[in-house]
Amino acid sequence: MILTEGQAEGQAVNPPVDQPLIHRPRRLRRTEALRRMVRETTLAVHDLIYPLFVMEGKTQRQAVASMPGCYRLTLDLLLQEVQEAYKLGIGAIALFPLIAHDQKDNAGTESYNPDGLIPRAIRAIKQAVPEILLITDVALDPYSSEGHDGIVQAGRILNDETVAVLVKQALAQAEAGADFVAPSDMMDGRIGAIRQALDAEGWIDVGILAYSAKYASAYYGPFRDALDSAPKFGDKKTYQMDAANGREAIKEVGLDIAEGADIVMVKPALAYLDIIYRIKQQTNLPVAAYNVSGEYAMIKAAAEQGWIDEKQVILETLLSMKRAGADLILTYFAKEVALMLQK
Repeated sequence: MILTEGQAEGQAVNPPVDQPLIHRPRRLRRTEALRRMVRETTLAVHDLIYPLFVMEGKTQRQAVASMPGCYRLTLDLLLQEVQEAYKLGIGAIALFPLIAHDQKDNAGTESYNPDGLIPRAIRAIKQAVPEILLITDVALDPYSSEGHDGIVQAGRILNDETVAVLVKQALAQAEAGADFVAPSDMMDGRIGAIRQALDAEGWIDVGILAYSAKYASAYYGPFRDALDSAPKFGDKKTYQMDAANGREAIKEVGLDIAEGADIVMVKPALAYLDIIYRIKQQTNLPVAAYNVSGEYAMIKAAAEQGWIDEKQVILETLLSMKRAGADLILTYFAKEVALMLQK
């Protein structure tokens, strides 16, 4: 206990009667109406981007064991999910593909097949729900026989050769009707190469949501289960960022902005709130945060055990990302939160 000058231990700490409290912050917490009126940060359904997993086939829904409530969907069921999400007010989805093993190779050639799973899904969604924003992942790991985000040679991930393939992938997605391409690979120079190629082909209105500060994180495990895209050897630490680094994130974001990014993103979000805050101080571009699969799975697991109030923890978690500075949040909770916010 901190004692004032001349105050003995055990002496009452109440202010003298003739010196009443001037500052009473609790006045603004007295009722829900007051708390709502002075609330600094709000979470709205239009802040949310809904990641979805698509696979080949018909009328199939495969549960992702490590992500309760999440599914791999065939295109027919995916369209239903997109329509439901849009009716709830969710204005954007992010697509991720489950690719068959026999379509994978070291160069990720299936990633730029104009009749591949993602281009077909884009066209179908745009026909069914033309108003929804479609964000498509640009990376090789779902298409790679090695499970890496780049072409592998003698155990090394090749940068410039990979970027050339990423450009082809982005162009195929733009041609199909994507609103945003979202390079998640962390290869050097890929934002500039993709922007230049999109513009040269006339896709000047297709935006780039850059995974600018993507960390080599243990929080991605359930996502890799969902897409069967775990690396076949080693890890991704030669291209994804070191969890110990903060200044490096500022450098990466600055490079992506200079190369033409329209939105920058931090991934993961919850263990990197300080990075979100620091980046928000450095740019006027929209900042996105990815509430990743591991963060989702931990909340679901704790809720299943009855250890937490699931609804309140979800809202508090997403609100912390907004408070840190995120303008947009990619989250598997999107539909659940949209329903919560309606009440």
